[in-house]
Amino acid sequence: MGVAYKKDVDDTRESPSLKLIKLLLNKGAIIDYNNPYIPSLPETRKYKFLMKSVELTEKSIKRYDCLLIVTNHSVYDYKWILKNANLIVDTRNAIKESSSKVIKA
Repeated sequence: MGVAYKKDVDDTRESPSLKLIKLLLNKGAIIDYNNPYIPSLPETRKYKFLMKSVELTEKSIKRYDCLLIVTNHSVYDYKWILKNANLIVDTRNAIKESSSKVIKA
C-alpha cells in the first residue's frame, strides 16, 4: 500500500516501495499495489514494472496473504483495512490499534 515517496503525494522518485517490489518479485511473490495518487507505476531509470493500482475492497484485501504499508496516505481507512486484512507489515506505524495481525517494521 502506497508507492509514493511520502504521504499524500504522487511522486515515486526515491520511493522505497520500488525497491521492495523488486525484492519481493525476485523472491517469487505475486505483487499488486494500491496508491490513490498513482494510478499506474511510471518507468524509472531502475524499474519498469508496468503495474496499475488495484482497488481496495473488502474482497480484494481478504485475498492477499499480507499487506505491506510503505506509504501512510491520509486517505486510507486503517481501521477498515485492519478489520479485513489477514496480515499487515506496517513500516510507517499507520495502524495504531494493537493486533496480532500487525507486524511493525
